Amino acid sequence: MLKVPSCVSQIADGENGGVMMNEFPDGFRNAFYGIKDNNEGVVGLNGTEYIELLQQAGVTEEDYPVCQAVGQHKIWNKIGTDKVTPEAVAKAIEELKATDDRFHMDGASWTNDLSWVKGYENVLEPMNQLSAGFHGKFDSRVQQDANVTRTTEYQEALLYTMLVETSCFRYWGQGTWTDYARELYARGERFAK
Repeated sequence: MLKVPSCVSQIADGENGGVMMNEFPDGFRNAFYGIKDNNEGVVGLNGTEYIELLQQAGVTEEDYPVCQAVGQHKIWNKIGTDKVTPEAVAKAIEELKATDDRFHMDGASWTNDLSWVKGYENVLEPMNQLSAGFHGKFDSRVQQDANVTRTTEYQEALLYTMLVETSCFRYWGQGTWTDYARELYARGERFAK
């Protein structure tokens, strides 16, 4: 098993607050100026270059360290890794939700103090409905004929589905943004039915 060199990266879920556009460039330059004279094996590269270099070095998927979502281990402990089925996972999740007040499947914000679900059912439920409608209408058609993805109907439905799924509609709170989400949902619903 090969040792995979560490990669430190900037993360962002989008352009929230103009961070990537306004704050990151100067921070990026300062970080590289700071390491240029003290770079004990530290180099700058993009994510694709990092993965390509790992592949060239012979690193395979089996060599990567195991990682999982916080709390996911509780599911595996409950059902065992040799008995994983969609039904067993769903049952374990429901049991954990009922018995462990710290366990949830809601996700979290980068500040780790917000639920991405509670209080946003008015956005998330339509988002789920539009996504389900899109996949229900197009998945089997695309499997039969990949050219379906070139149709205006498919592309419009995909556009609205992806727009509605952006985190901005949750991140920025109730009000104008959730109104935008509802309008995009209504437009997408015409194509995804």
